[in-house]
Amino acid sequence: MDSYEYNELLTKLNTKVDNIKQIIAPDKIEAKLSEITEIEQGVDFWSDPKKAAAIQQEKNRALSIMKKYNSAKNAVNDARDLYEMAKEENDDETMEDLFSDASSLEVVISELEVNMMLSDENDINNAIVSIHPGAGGTESQDWASMLYRMYLRWAERQGFKVEVMDYQDGEEAGLKDVTFIIKGENAYGYMKVENGIHRLVRISPFDSNAKRHTSFSSVMVSPEVDDDIEIELEEKDYRVDTYRASGAGGQHVNKTDSAIRLTHIETGVVVQCQNDRSQHKNKAAAIKMLKSRLYELEIEKKKAEEAGIEKSEIGWGHQIRSYVLAPYQQVKDNRSNVAYSQVDAILDGDITKVIEDVLISFSS
Repeated sequence: MDSYEYNELLTKLNTKVDNIKQIIAPDKIEAKLSEITEIEQGVDFWSDPKKAAAIQQEKNRALSIMKKYNSAKNAVNDARDLYEMAKEENDDETMEDLFSDASSLEVVISELEVNMMLSDENDINNAIVSIHPGAGGTESQDWASMLYRMYLRWAERQGFKVEVMDYQDGEEAGLKDVTFIIKGENAYGYMKVENGIHRLVRISPFDSNAKRHTSFSSVMVSPEVDDDIEIELEEKDYRVDTYRASGAGGQHVNKTDSAIRLTHIETGVVVQCQNDRSQHKNKAAAIKMLKSRLYELEIEKKKAEEAGIEKSEIGWGHQIRSYVLAPYQQVKDNRSNVAYSQVDAILDGDITKVIEDVLISFSS
């Protein structure tokens, strides 16, 4: 990197910081923090512990945003001041230090961009994830199991916990359906970009002629709803089916009809739960999952109406990301338009960079 390139980098980073400032509106955050401080000083603040905890959470989130924003802004400003000083004094040593630290400075701004994209009220929640094979039969069922493993490995890398709610084995290989909850801070904020259709191209391990096959699986992600969110759901709104638990999620395998399947009559949304011995507990968990799915469905419906997008099928032309294993190796996301060559690492759960690139592209 030379002096011209470094100056261009600083200009680009300054622009990004200015754009982020427009998004977070520091003046409004400061005003909100002052308002919260006044509320906290009220004599009856702790009379409602639940409400007080929610206010404290809002305060901590605002403070965190301001800290990260000020840290990034100061880092860029300090680099600019030091660069101008070094240039004026012909200080080649300081210039070299600045050049070598350029990538670290870019990381600081990228992390800030990602944090700003994780500022929606639901982003901090746990994520309910369902994977469904699409066109391709056994191929897609195997692909669905590969995606499932990828997300389990990613959750492990992030230090998140995973609770399997339902798992249905494939007929020959892979899985027919799986639903699980990823538990951790901002789990939904990250996983929400995985919501969509994933396409795989590879030499089929199930084809004796070793031909290339294209498979599809859909990933559905919704935030685990808080009990405070009011979603109207009465028993007449859904159909209840029971079945015997089986596969990776069932503890009472083939003994009792403890597994629960709920079908929302109006939307056709189906949720299943078989992770507990108790049918009543499975039903309670399934109802919460259904509420989360309906909540996410309503959010997506509003977004689709604004963007003029119609609901898509699980097949050609609708994928959000392609994973190509043959004749070359590449993963490409259609939203960030970034391609990655580390296919094995990505399928092993190293997807944080892929996710963050999508989040950053949403702010561009």
